[in-house]
Amino acid sequence: MSDIDPVTLEILRNRLTEVAEEMGNVLIQGAYSPNIKERQDCSTALFDASGRMIAQAEHIPVHLGALPEAVEAVRNRDPSPGDVWVLNDPFSGGNHLPDITLVSPIAVDEEIIAYGVSRAHHADVGGMVPGSMPAGATEIYQEGLRIPPVRLYRGKDTIDEDVLNLILTNIRGQRERRADLRAQLAANRRGEDRIREIADEYGVEQLKNAFDAVIDYSRTRMQREIEKLPDGEYTAEEAMEGDGVTEDPVPIVATIRIHGDTITVNFEGTAQQVDGNINAPRAVAKSAVYFVVRAITDPDIPPNQGCYDPVTISIPEGSLLDPTPPAAVVGGNVETSQRITDVLFLSLSEPLADELPAQSQGTMNNLIIGGRQGNEFTYYETIGGGFGARPDKDGIDGVHVGMTNTLNTPVEALESEYPMHVERYMLRPDSGGDGKYRGGMGIERSITVDVPATVSLLTERRRSPPKGSAGGKPGATGENLIDGTPVGAKSTQKVDAGTTVRVRTPGGGGHGPPEQRSEDDRQNDRQDETVSSNE
Repeated sequence: MSDIDPVTLEILRNRLTEVAEEMGNVLIQGAYSPNIKERQDCSTALFDASGRMIAQAEHIPVHLGALPEAVEAVRNRDPSPGDVWVLNDPFSGGNHLPDITLVSPIAVDEEIIAYGVSRAHHADVGGMVPGSMPAGATEIYQEGLRIPPVRLYRGKDTIDEDVLNLILTNIRGQRERRADLRAQLAANRRGEDRIREIADEYGVEQLKNAFDAVIDYSRTRMQREIEKLPDGEYTAEEAMEGDGVTEDPVPIVATIRIHGDTITVNFEGTAQQVDGNINAPRAVAKSAVYFVVRAITDPDIPPNQGCYDPVTISIPEGSLLDPTPPAAVVGGNVETSQRITDVLFLSLSEPLADELPAQSQGTMNNLIIGGRQGNEFTYYETIGGGFGARPDKDGIDGVHVGMTNTLNTPVEALESEYPMHVERYMLRPDSGGDGKYRGGMGIERSITVDVPATVSLLTERRRSPPKGSAGGKPGATGENLIDGTPVGAKSTQKVDAGTTVRVRTPGGGGHGPPEQRSEDDRQNDRQDETVSSNE
């Protein structure tokens, strides 16, 4: 444990967390695109000089394991004080191409003592279709511009216009992308300023000691939480519903071993990488593991490197969860990550039966609509669904679950920003699984496009429903329709003006035998229109 008194540790721990949160607020408030300013599809974090995460704003779980790899990729390229590095390459610090990351060394007296990092999902980064999330992609080059770690700024005030122009020339919506990158830059600069203020107040050495201390603190708390879990080895298997090229199931196998104060997760038995875009970079799989570990322990433990030191992850190289270039990966970040969390929770469903909920919707329901024939716009949204029923209460209706933590795009914002209008936005009656405690309802969202466009859907749980627990019934599967005609879970189509896209998201599984649900609860279900009146 670092030599720092408990009071000072608590003060500095909160100060560092506040810096990461403030960076996120600057990014959200300064962004131009609805996906960042409304949906808050972004993350911010701080790292020490050796690349250990010391604080992260509570934004997007899928970034938990990916941001450290971005910092490591930059550190390997000899950054200098005042630099700002940009990257999105999933095989060099990124997680999928739409998520662009800025990494800024933070220096005091020319010594790098920390790094400020921001990552945001940009609505387009080029590629074969608007939105850069083509359902049928078979290699990463089709998904958009691949940016290895490169300097965007050389020194605090010297932007590399050639690099910026190269990026903007290869993507749609240049004005919006430029503005969002500036918002990320402002977030990083705010982090630099605040860390320097803390260093001025406490001294550089004391601040470094605080970095060590907060990591030690989280590690100790995590180890104590893991010790409370039952030792043993637990295995489960789930499957993806096709890879976007074929509809063949793609298995994911996880074995969790809990021993003392450590957890080991092994993905031996998982499918080899596939032709389609559901391959998940190793960092994405790590993020899913870290999310589950936090969920089964104490989510109030400060998120930093210490939380993850007791966790060992083994993934076969060349598998679905550690693909080799030029594998397509855009769906792996958003959909495969969800199935990883499902299989991990499923493996723990027996030892933690009294604590874990039934399965939630298990998908992000990615909907991407981009203009064509001179109508340049790109709309991207993930759509909430049902959260699984819990051992002592009903599930939650219409929320994002698992690896996403975003908001919805308000109807007013959507209709003012894009040539589209919302026909229907409602909860889905009868979609939550029946049980002593009912699963949360899914959502129905219908959007009519007013101009010719390209529609892409990357979804799951259209064939296999979210499972119930302890005798509870499964939630309803989801459904995608274009002008009333069902389309596949992973689909990209050109549509004409006036086309209506409808996404009906899955409900959560129920918990406990349905016959144990009280008559009062069933009456409330009917009154609240959670179920059809004739149930």
